[in-house]
Amino acid sequence: MKFIETKLKDCFIIEPKIIQDERGYFMESFNEQTFKEGIGQKVVFVQDNQSFSTKGVLRGLHYQTGDYAQAKLVRVLQGVVLDVAVDIRPNSKTFGQYEAVILSGENQKQFFVPRGFAHGFLVLSETATFFYKCDNFYNKESEGGIIYNDETIGIDWNFDAEKLIISEKDTQLPTLANAKKAW
Repeated sequence: MKFIETKLKDCFIIEPKIIQDERGYFMESFNEQTFKEGIGQKVVFVQDNQSFSTKGVLRGLHYQTGDYAQAKLVRVLQGVVLDVAVDIRPNSKTFGQYEAVILSGENQKQFFVPRGFAHGFLVLSETATFFYKCDNFYNKESEGGIIYNDETIGIDWNFDAEKLIISEKDTQLPTLANAKKAW
């Protein structure tokens, strides 16, 4: 696996080693020891989640606060998404900045989003199956979120805003300036 550090400290794009032949392919999608060495810290994942969405579905930007903060290792099993992480750590040099990466069933890249980041994704293909590991359990009372089109963050979703499919809950999220503090 190749670990590529992004402009956001502790956020990594992970490119697997894919072995292909006439039968198809094989890859190691996760190895605890390799992962620890690659990101320079130990993360213990305790929950796996999966979602299926259609083109134009935007989920996010979400995070968990306090004792329920979560790191995520995300990937796409089928389809293509634009995956986004926003640094919401108050003392970070990159607070309010984002990183975006194309994840697909074809490129098999993964994205490690550490605690202290809001996360969201937009489906670019007709459908997509999205899979992620979390290092902490979900807690409804600890939910936090930021509106996807916050002008201070300025995420370029590169998609017609009128064609976005967003849950009512996600359209009501606050801006970064008004969001629930992660810590």
